[in-house]
Amino acid sequence: MPDMLCSLVRLPPLAPLLAALNGQGITIRRPNPWEQSILRQFIEAHFSRNWAEETSVAFTQKPVTCFTAWQADQILGFGAYECTRRNYFGPTGVAEAHRKKGIGKALCLACLRGLQDLGYTYAIIGGAGPVDFYRKTVGAIVIPFDDGKGIYGLKEEPRLI
Repeated sequence: MPDMLCSLVRLPPLAPLLAALNGQGITIRRPNPWEQSILRQFIEAHFSRNWAEETSVAFTQKPVTCFTAWQADQILGFGAYECTRRNYFGPTGVAEAHRKKGIGKALCLACLRGLQDLGYTYAIIGGAGPVDFYRKTVGAIVIPFDDGKGIYGLKEEPRLI
């Protein structure tokens, strides 16, 4: 899966997506510190332990560098940033039963706006699985010199090579 580059200068509006989701009883928000174990369990159940470990870094930041989608007391999805590396978006995912509702797009935009708030004008989408989704949603492009593994394929610290 390649890394992608995304401009943060002209992101699509988030408010209409949030309003549409609210109409379905779905809320996008940052998780509270006491919800870390619930989020970790959700990520491990629906995605992977590695993603849960990556996302745990979000709780060391203030504000938490993660957004979650909730319906009542149930997590439907999550998006994290500044976890894997600085200026990286991801990991992110929506439970399969809740896809195609705009949740992933809203989580993506909330996280990219979080990176924008940190002063970045571009962001890296690490190990982008749904390349077409990111192209369509935020105009991201595949980083051309990437070997398809990005940092996930590294066996040593790049500065020491």
